[in-house]
Amino acid sequence: MANEQAKFLEGSLFRHVAVMSFTASVGLMAVFFVDFVDMVFISMLGQAELAAAVGYAGAVLFFTTSLGIGMSIAAGALVARQLGAGDAGEARRKATHTLAYGVGMGVVLAAVVWANLHSLTGFLGAEGLTQELAVDYLRIIIPSMPLMLAGMVASAILRGHGDARRAMFVTLWGGGVNAVLDPIFIFALGLDLNGAALASVCARIAMCISGILPVLRHYGGFSRLSVPLLAADFKPVFQIALPAILTQVATPFSSAYVTRAMAAYGEEAVAGMAIVGRLTPLAFAVIFALSGAVGPIIGQNAGAGQPARVRGAYRDALIFSGAFILGVSVLLFLLRAPIADLFNATGLARELVYLFCGPLALAFFFNGVLFVSNAAFNNLGHPFYSTWLNWGRHTIGTIPFVMLFSALMGAPGVLVGQAAGGILFALVGYLLAQRVMAKQAAGAVEKPKPAPFQRQARQQSLFNLRK
Repeated sequence: MANEQAKFLEGSLFRHVAVMSFTASVGLMAVFFVDFVDMVFISMLGQAELAAAVGYAGAVLFFTTSLGIGMSIAAGALVARQLGAGDAGEARRKATHTLAYGVGMGVVLAAVVWANLHSLTGFLGAEGLTQELAVDYLRIIIPSMPLMLAGMVASAILRGHGDARRAMFVTLWGGGVNAVLDPIFIFALGLDLNGAALASVCARIAMCISGILPVLRHYGGFSRLSVPLLAADFKPVFQIALPAILTQVATPFSSAYVTRAMAAYGEEAVAGMAIVGRLTPLAFAVIFALSGAVGPIIGQNAGAGQPARVRGAYRDALIFSGAFILGVSVLLFLLRAPIADLFNATGLARELVYLFCGPLALAFFFNGVLFVSNAAFNNLGHPFYSTWLNWGRHTIGTIPFVMLFSALMGAPGVLVGQAAGGILFALVGYLLAQRVMAKQAAGAVEKPKPAPFQRQARQQSLFNLRK
């Protein structure tokens, strides 16, 4: 165990960053590829309204997913903490109560969202046939939200036990089921967009089963529910879950605003944005995994009192991010026409795909700077810096920029403005990270306390962008 903990204290930092990032991205890539293919299938149906409907539905589902992310972070942190203290019984109780709260809140939220689907999609700018398609799609998926929450929380419980392999299979089973059933439901059964929704429901069922069963078989299952004990655990659960939920809501808040702004330019614009939304995580899965990958490297070296290696890890993570994004951007530029053809993108939708496969792909480097800076904050005792930076990026770093550039450039300006705001906050994050590392080097920062399950939060968020 000592060797396991010390492996980042020596050797090439760049190699550590690269290996950790590529390894962490394997599971994400599988899931993102399924989502990518799903969008290809929908585009093959030949209706811009279908792709646009997925875009609107995705914005609604993104909000609902924030609850699951928060509850999974709480479950993982509480279980790990009790196991570390040697109290397996208390760990089982915490797991049971977090799961109960998560599923219960999932039922309530699903009911509220399901009853207000027309209002929610209308607020995002959907109208006419596109709105009806989005509402029908959501009516099928939303009732399965408690199952998704159960799967997410169970996966976190497995991670709390250190069982990363079985936790990974929760998402892989979900992605695999979705990949197999999508073409069957969409094409073979002729269910079109509703078929994609049904495939997602089946994927959530698979996630729930593949998460709960290992807990039952290998980790003693769950304790019996007791109302007094459930009430007693309300505070410890939501002390962790609530801040995590609030932090995660920042991203769908921004996504909802961008979707509404793009809706002003019609169905082709929203369809193009939805395609870009599928391309981004697939192309940059390694960068999305970077925050969780570099965090342990920074944390271990900070804990060992090696500030030079802390700075080196931060620097090498930025170099790795820049090199990877440059390579992927060149590839996207060379393949921009085949990619657009794959989605049957024409007109404005094709223009937006070309824009992403050009300068906007390069601009993703600034997101990489934010990811690495957040990892530094979370592992050097300043997790709230990440929270405020995230909210700033997705509010004042998005809304005014989208308003300005859309007024100047139309629909392409929505994406340009969204990217431009990232440049400002990348600079803020970089300068703030330098300050934190300088204080850490001077001994002004206490022993680092990594934010619990930060890596899982990002991965769960990405996996559930649409599910």
